[in-house]
Amino acid sequence: MMNLQKIKKLLPCAFFTMLALLLGSQSRDLCAQVKPAALRSPFSLTVGGTVSGFAPDYVPNKLIGAGAYVDVNIFHGIGVEAEGRWQRFNSYQNITQDNYLIGPRVKVLSFWKARPYVKVLGGFSTMNFEQNVASGRFSTLAGGGGIDLQLTRRITIRAVDAEYQWWPKFLGGNLKPYGVSVGVGYRVF
Repeated sequence: MMNLQKIKKLLPCAFFTMLALLLGSQSRDLCAQVKPAALRSPFSLTVGGTVSGFAPDYVPNKLIGAGAYVDVNIFHGIGVEAEGRWQRFNSYQNITQDNYLIGPRVKVLSFWKARPYVKVLGGFSTMNFEQNVASGRFSTLAGGGGIDLQLTRRITIRAVDAEYQWWPKFLGGNLKPYGVSVGVGYRVF
């Protein structure tokens, strides 16, 4: 028969051993961070307007115009951009170019408030020729990139958007307009 004195000595040891086992089995939960109440959706929609200056590769002067864009972010920086550009100012003999393009857009290496991106677009462009004698619609491919600056949660400044276009079947040859745009965007959701 065990002595009552020995039992009293073992009781605190057994208590602390049980407590250590209990806490040890729960250590995963004790060391965990608080789970977030909500997660930000990777899906977003931004609409914006731009002002552009383009070298039309047809006449020596630069065309200036206004444009609009829609960026749909599908998954954390991977999305689709659609843009329309109407280059009607500073025209030479009424020569103008308009672009309607859509394609993938990928954000790369965000830092500070800057969100650089690259894009590859396809669609068509229209051109009005000298003195309004004719107009045409031409297939267009474009590559480019730029930097958006996050001003607020909803407002972005399109600091620069550079684009190089290729019109592969332009009157038996190629046309290669290029230019830059700046603008402002609003994140709808």
